[in-house]
Amino acid sequence: MLWRLLIVAGICAFLPAEKPGAVNMKAVGPLLQEADGITLFLSGDVMTGRGIDQILNHSVNPILYESYVKDATYYVQLAESQNGNIDQPVSPKYIWGDALKVWSRFAPAAKIINLETSITNNEQPWPGKGINYRMHPKNINVLTEAGINVVSLANNHTLDWEISGLVETLRTLEAAGILYAGAGRNTEEAQKPAILQLKKGRILVFAYGAGSSGVPAGWGATTERSGICYLREPGKQELISIKEQVSAEKRSGDVVVFSVHWGSNWGYDIPSVQREFAHQLIDRAGVDIVHGHSSHHPRGIEVYHGKLIIYGAGDFINDYEGIEGYEQFRDDLALMYFPVIEPSSGKLLSMQMVPMHIKNMRLNNASKADIRWIQYVLDRESRKLGAQVVLTDEGTLSLQW
Repeated sequence: MLWRLLIVAGICAFLPAEKPGAVNMKAVGPLLQEADGITLFLSGDVMTGRGIDQILNHSVNPILYESYVKDATYYVQLAESQNGNIDQPVSPKYIWGDALKVWSRFAPAAKIINLETSITNNEQPWPGKGINYRMHPKNINVLTEAGINVVSLANNHTLDWEISGLVETLRTLEAAGILYAGAGRNTEEAQKPAILQLKKGRILVFAYGAGSSGVPAGWGATTERSGICYLREPGKQELISIKEQVSAEKRSGDVVVFSVHWGSNWGYDIPSVQREFAHQLIDRAGVDIVHGHSSHHPRGIEVYHGKLIIYGAGDFINDYEGIEGYEQFRDDLALMYFPVIEPSSGKLLSMQMVPMHIKNMRLNNASKADIRWIQYVLDRESRKLGAQVVLTDEGTLSLQW
């Protein structure tokens, strides 16, 4: 832990003073509450496989095919050597920790995550993939206990355990009543949005995985093969296709979320092609929120023409404790995003973010020093995009634009 303390201490010394202030089961979800503004919960990558799967009640075979690690229990041992023993097996609610109280306080109408884990017992990994995440299907209660409504499956781990692993993932989610987007048994199903029905209007979630995030091109769904919505390049033709999909589904009063797995794992630079594509999704394709992920840490946030763009939401839960490298990005810190959207226009009314600290494979309330660190970094990066992130009296982060 010494390196973490030194990093926080060194950065805090330069921080500014705190500021106040077969049946397609995914088509229609349950009736949800609605106020004048719709509060959503968004997160980045949720990795419930590998080490986390091993501490739950039902674990898959721990065998791995990585260059150096061949047993998933190694990641549990690494975490325990870093932060102390974990009393195993843990309950389905364990990994969410203090996030459960945060969800209760904000009461979002929907919880939307990027699930970077195949839910399967299949023993055959994708050839040559190297890093393979999977969770035992009986551990699906980890997601249901958290009240997750929608998972994006368009990412670089959904087919880690072959197409049969993806199909088992879809069946498991359907049986649990969890909607999914960005993957399916064929192209038509993969392109269909997850739809959450509100009292007035709906939330539509479309999802795509880009090659820039490490998604193999061979994972794209076809008319005859299961797979994901693959975004080869964020360009003109892709924009036309997405616009057609949104237009076919969107009604007056609907809020459209475009969940996209794109870009590198580390660093704060946002490629101009990404930013231009995000703008075009809003201007031309009818998208109201661009929900970007892939980076292991949060990146800058933009509000463009009143619409929210999260370029990189960062990891929400992972099994990275004790892994060395890239410490300067603090991948042990996670953000809970709570945008409030005006349903008639899809415009952002406000957004609060709650920092969390991943420790003992669990989400914990972040310390004051960690909150100030992530506020400083996120504000620095968001200012480049015309927004600011300020620390509130309640210890949350507020987006200003």
